[in-house]
Amino acid sequence: MKHVLLGAVALGAISHAAMAEVVRFELTGPPRPALEGRSFGAVGPYVEIRARATIALDPADPRNAVIADIDRAPRNAQGRVEATADVIILRPADLSRGNGTLMVEPPNRGRRIVTQVLNDSSAAGTTRLEQAADAGNAWTFRQGMTLAWVGWQGDSTPGPQGMKVQVPRIAGITGPSREEFVFDNTTNPAIGTLTYPVADPASIVLTVRARQEDARQTPAGLAYRLLDGDRIEITRPAGFDAGAIYEMTYTARDPLVLGMGFAGFRDVTAFLRREGSDANPLAVNGRSTVTATMGMGISQSGRFLRDYLHLGFNEDTRGRPVFDGLVAHIPGSRRTFMNTRWAQPGRNPSDHTDRLYAADQFPFTYATTTDPLTGARDGLLRRCRISNTCPRVFQTDTEFEFWGARGSLTYTDAAGRHVDLPPEVRGYMMTGHPHYAVAQAVANRNPMCQMPMNPLQAGAPTRALVAALEAWVREGAEPPASRVPMVAHGTLVAAADNPAIPGMARLTSWTPAPLLDTSKNPPAVVGSYPILFPRLDADGNAIGGLRMPVIEAPRATYTGWNPRAAGFGEGALCTNQGGVIAFAATRAERQAANDPRLSIEERWPNQAAYVAAVRASAERLQAERLLLAEDAQAIVAAAEANTLARLPAR
Repeated sequence: MKHVLLGAVALGAISHAAMAEVVRFELTGPPRPALEGRSFGAVGPYVEIRARATIALDPADPRNAVIADIDRAPRNAQGRVEATADVIILRPADLSRGNGTLMVEPPNRGRRIVTQVLNDSSAAGTTRLEQAADAGNAWTFRQGMTLAWVGWQGDSTPGPQGMKVQVPRIAGITGPSREEFVFDNTTNPAIGTLTYPVADPASIVLTVRARQEDARQTPAGLAYRLLDGDRIEITRPAGFDAGAIYEMTYTARDPLVLGMGFAGFRDVTAFLRREGSDANPLAVNGRSTVTATMGMGISQSGRFLRDYLHLGFNEDTRGRPVFDGLVAHIPGSRRTFMNTRWAQPGRNPSDHTDRLYAADQFPFTYATTTDPLTGARDGLLRRCRISNTCPRVFQTDTEFEFWGARGSLTYTDAAGRHVDLPPEVRGYMMTGHPHYAVAQAVANRNPMCQMPMNPLQAGAPTRALVAALEAWVREGAEPPASRVPMVAHGTLVAAADNPAIPGMARLTSWTPAPLLDTSKNPPAVVGSYPILFPRLDADGNAIGGLRMPVIEAPRATYTGWNPRAAGFGEGALCTNQGGVIAFAATRAERQAANDPRLSIEERWPNQAAYVAAVRASAERLQAERLLLAEDAQAIVAAAEANTLARLPAR
């Protein structure tokens, strides 16, 4: 309690002079040893700090006025609008032994997951980060980085451990809202949670359809019942499978000012970076120990970072840059459905789900371009260019994003023509990777998808890229050139020519990029933007992008897409998934199957030849700073053990 009170008093004393938006930074308990006291070489052990940070925003400040409805939100006695964010920090116990880099992750649906990518920690371990083994390979800790998480999502987040920001509601306002449910099971009745309370039960319209393109229906047997806690019970009619789309439109009340999550992320990071008082757990002797600030968002939170940039939030309330570098990991060309009334930041527009939520509208790319459908001119860096607060940016996508998240629009204009990235931005596509996989994944079956699940995980190349971004930020070291399919290179094309491979599903659907008229509920599609796809080689693997040894010396075809199976909206894309089809072992086996791809024995006469091909690829990537030495060695060792391809034993 002493730590809490001292922190709050110290900050209160400096808040006016520093014009700080963080007015209270309160520890929720004393710092405690992290990861069971495990020590990480010269850096030593880490401590965990949990806190709640309260921001107070001036609605008239142009840096805050961009937040939807902030002018209508309730204010404190000083005329400010308050929100309170959950904060977790993992820092070296001895700050002098850290490397001065603060890595901040906006949690994904309330969850901390960055160490699952950067440290190869397990799914359970990365959420927990309490046991010694939860550190995984401990890469971030061995570097001496301080990791921090700041809650930004103000609606529902999963589980009691979900990190949140508490934002104000605006009582008395009503308006049109919409919910969409895809249960992917046959439970009947099924329960859904509404983002906003129902103002008028008579306004509810509930429909069902099998696919997004189908007409909405109200068949016999479809019924609903409102439950406590803003929940709805849906009775499901006969004739629709587990993947059916249930859509509810209604008049809602009391919207949340969810755009304040951007400001909370900005202001708490700026506080940790620059505040010198004892209120800042990263300060020593009147100065913050942070010398470089980097952010990394994954999937939903990668989309959040693209919106954060677009809305100008990398400028703090004193006009200074907040982040030196940002990694937007696996966002595709998407942003978030957040800074608007009746926002739902958890929505993920895809081929089969959430397609009509306005999370993915123009602008799509970092450069300033013109929308051919509306005439608007904009770009993700336009605002930070004006304020001279643009960070260095890496966008790291997997191949899935080009099929399921409109990834090509990050590298073309809205008419589908090649666009160069701005000089402070680099883009990388992890060729052959699904949206997300854990380090321990192997190919397996999922009844929802037609092909075996693609198990490739992006930890190794992402670690190298984060190290390169840190060197760019700190030392001005030029990073590796972008590695993405491009129109200018002939590797980003209008339609992929998939070879006829036995066991490969037929691709008939992908996520489109519609222009929406949001004045209607549900929104109406009034136009569309062109989507392009990676060009494939004879094996069905993409030619462009960052090709790891598992692709350069392949034992399978790895796709960034995988259609839904019968019973789950057949033919639409399985959200976030890819597929894998192993090569035949022998020439005779492939000829018997009419497989056009060379067999394993035709590619490499023996195991030593295969390992040599993997080693040559790994060494080349290491020389290009796209693999760390330790990961290059681990990849070769996996090839020697026949585990690199992550395929089940034959």
